[in-house]
Amino acid sequence: MLLAGIILLFVVGYLVIALEHPLHVDKAATALFIGAGCWALYFLGLDVLLPAERVLELAPEFAAQHGGHLHGHELALEYALHAQFLPLIGEIAYILFFLMGAMTIVELVDAYEGFAIITDRIKTLSKVKLLWTVCLLTFFLSAVLDNLTTTIVMVSLMKKLVKERETRLFFCGLIVVAANAGGAWTVIGDVTTTMLWIGDKISTVEVMKSLIIPSMFCLIVPLVVATLMLKGDVERPDRVGEYHDKTLKPWHSSLFLTLGFCGLIFVPVFKSVTHLPPFMGMMFSLSVIWIISEFVKHDLDEETRSSTNVVGVLKKIDTASILFFLGILLAVGTLQHTGVLRSLAAWLTETVPNMQAVALIIGLLSAVVDNVPLVAAGIGMYDFPKDDSFWLFLAYCAGTGGSCLIIGSAAGVAAMGIEKIDFIWYVKRVSLWALVGYLGGAGAFVIQEKFYPHNSAAQVEEDLNVHEQVPNVGHANAGTQVQDLIAAH
Repeated sequence: MLLAGIILLFVVGYLVIALEHPLHVDKAATALFIGAGCWALYFLGLDVLLPAERVLELAPEFAAQHGGHLHGHELALEYALHAQFLPLIGEIAYILFFLMGAMTIVELVDAYEGFAIITDRIKTLSKVKLLWTVCLLTFFLSAVLDNLTTTIVMVSLMKKLVKERETRLFFCGLIVVAANAGGAWTVIGDVTTTMLWIGDKISTVEVMKSLIIPSMFCLIVPLVVATLMLKGDVERPDRVGEYHDKTLKPWHSSLFLTLGFCGLIFVPVFKSVTHLPPFMGMMFSLSVIWIISEFVKHDLDEETRSSTNVVGVLKKIDTASILFFLGILLAVGTLQHTGVLRSLAAWLTETVPNMQAVALIIGLLSAVVDNVPLVAAGIGMYDFPKDDSFWLFLAYCAGTGGSCLIIGSAAGVAAMGIEKIDFIWYVKRVSLWALVGYLGGAGAFVIQEKFYPHNSAAQVEEDLNVHEQVPNVGHANAGTQVQDLIAAH
């Protein structure tokens, strides 16, 4: 009964979020309510939802460690608090601090007019040419950075390029599609591909070779449709009064644009070298840019110093979007720890015998619930070899399926917060084309696998051993390194 209450609370809360504007209830408030409410119901119903016997099954080592002095409800409470809730808070904090750092860097670059260097070089006013330029730039940037950071940067740029709000929101919607498509074909472009990579399910080169064409189809199909719909030119925003009172020099803008992009690109490098969470790299980049800004601002007048001061820039961060993230991830975490998501994955496996169809459905489900726990459930459920077509297809589906709804991906939520995009508006104007692109990319992957099937890493290793009849030392070392990487995470 309590489990049904948790699911009902999540569904009703989700509907209220979707109807934010008609109901005039801010989505952040609703998200926090369902996040806190779901966990409260879970902890109140621990005796039913997490009996001590269940703890013994889930974590025998934890039970053995604490079972000597804790029994029954106390053991379940200790496990739920320290092994479920607190680790989830840590994971959410990673995302929130990452988002805050990225937003601050973007706002700081904007305060120093860094983005004007880019916008001044985009001369075209044609809606079609501008859309293709922005979306292709987003696609490749998100593969190098990640889809969340790229979306924050590109949506912020749109405010400098398109004045008419309806057109700008449509561009932002396709930026979300482009960012998710671009992030799906590299191991650092999306959190789900990163999870599969760390979990030793996919390799760096294979995912790029296998997914770049499907990801391109995922973007190009909606762009072709949009090309047929869009006509005319865009109107540029009026910049008079925005910058006229600043004493900034051209080198200020160039410096902070360079620092901003280098700082964002440095984040995956920092993670690869140190094995620390990405938000640590983002905080490091922010600290360096912040320190440099402290030295630079001494030559500026008082009013310009005030507008470019990092403390002032921090006030521009959309705190409501941060709290929305917190509430949604808390709520989804409850569904994960109560076993709802794993049960759903098991039901899918039994109901749909075709594994490609399972991956396709998981991708569509990721538009409703967070793709991270869905992929985590898939990693725990299935035991296919490394670089199997299922893992590659799952990376594509989980990375791009969230584009079908504005709250289905971190990129979508970021765009929603920056531009105040309405959930229903996105469904009416963007969701159909995002779905068509998603299915188009999936079709491209299936056709690609049919005519150009690849061998998984396990098959390649087996073939090498059979033909050469020698121990495969290189692969053994690689396996050890991957195990070390997983242990580090």
